[in-house]
Amino acid sequence: MALQLGVVLGYSAALVALGFLLSKRVAGTASFFVADRRLGPGLLFSTVLAANIGAGSIIGASGLGYTDGLSAWWWVGSAGIGSLLLAFWIGPRIWRVATQNGLYTAGDYLELRYGSSVRATIATLLWFLTLIILAVQLIAMSEILEWVLGTPRGVGALIGGLVMTAYFAAGGLLSSAWVNMVQLCVLLVGFAIGVPLAISQAGGWEMILAAQPLSPERSNVFFGPGSGIVLVALLVPAFIVSPGLLQKAYGARDERAVRIGIGLQGLVLLLFAFAPPIIGMIAHVYDSGLANPDFAVPLVLTEGLPPVIGALGLAAVFSAELSSADAVLFMLSTSLSKDLYKRYAAPEATDAQVLRVARLAAVFGGVLGVLLAIVIPTVIDALQVFYAVLGVSLFVPIVAGLHSRRPGVPEALASIGVGTSVLFYSRLAELTGAPTLLRPTLVVPAALVSSGVAFAVVFLVRRALK
Repeated sequence: MALQLGVVLGYSAALVALGFLLSKRVAGTASFFVADRRLGPGLLFSTVLAANIGAGSIIGASGLGYTDGLSAWWWVGSAGIGSLLLAFWIGPRIWRVATQNGLYTAGDYLELRYGSSVRATIATLLWFLTLIILAVQLIAMSEILEWVLGTPRGVGALIGGLVMTAYFAAGGLLSSAWVNMVQLCVLLVGFAIGVPLAISQAGGWEMILAAQPLSPERSNVFFGPGSGIVLVALLVPAFIVSPGLLQKAYGARDERAVRIGIGLQGLVLLLFAFAPPIIGMIAHVYDSGLANPDFAVPLVLTEGLPPVIGALGLAAVFSAELSSADAVLFMLSTSLSKDLYKRYAAPEATDAQVLRVARLAAVFGGVLGVLLAIVIPTVIDALQVFYAVLGVSLFVPIVAGLHSRRPGVPEALASIGVGTSVLFYSRLAELTGAPTLLRPTLVVPAALVSSGVAFAVVFLVRRALK
């Protein structure tokens, strides 16, 4: 255990030092929010991929692999599909708009296209939801440290929160992009070595299949008890219009960087998507009765790999959680400072004041994330709620706004209100046992359709009244 602890602490210290070193290059909000729009394909590839491989992609997807088998591929695979659509469809369009109008956040775009009320609605809704997703990343980090090192959840969340907040608050997207490149190298090397070795140590693929519960669905990639192709509706829209990913796209130096950088990371995600389910299935070789499936990854790290390789794997997973957590902190920081503080509380604030508030918001968000991580029990459930709300509230307004100038504020607000209302009512009905016409797998598609229908109906009514 001393080896693993030393690796984590040394690695964490190196990331913080790198973040502070790069912070000297931050000259203002343009550097902090969009890295001065200088990210080439390589840096954009690494910072977006690092953001997309985190708690859900490793801990959560491996837990799904433990319970559902290969159909858990769709958790990360759907993110890859959404990334490809972002790279070749939405990304270049919104980059042009952001560059021409000096936009820094997704809220900037929503106000430019629809007005202040839409910006305020989305910024407020997503700020509170983003706190939950930040806590989820910290929960995943704490579970790794709890299993491997025996640290209490609060201590593990605090370690992750301190490291992430320190290097991000120092330099924003500029330092985050370079730190993410280091994290990504550690992550990909760790998984490239660890997964094949874990398969070998477990006795090969035949032994892994023999250890699985008797269920024909476990080897079916398309369908599973809680996974499969149904995850496309939940995850693909969210990964096309996520504010954090859109803001990273804003930081590209040109449209070519958007297409190449985000497109290549989408392809890597499609391949990486096989690793978490396989890890979850390997965990059955060592323990077929895990009370918490989220412990599948640390179980394989400690029981299925030699200590040195296990320590490398631990650093890789810790790296993934940190990189996703700083992407979430990016959303919190920029939304509070630019979308709320600068726009509504202090319109006359100077660039230096906005930058100071952005850094304070990062620290404040990090503290709240640690506190929530101590009380929220699971990873996947919270992630599903977040991605559902993200897709339902943003997908229709952003996509429609990029393709037509005719719809306005009423259409956007109707889309957000109806879509999120259908989603929350259906989720509440599931929790309370109230009657509902929708099966759980149809909730998000129904909410997305409702959002689109509301947008179209209001548009047609307004046209008829003119």
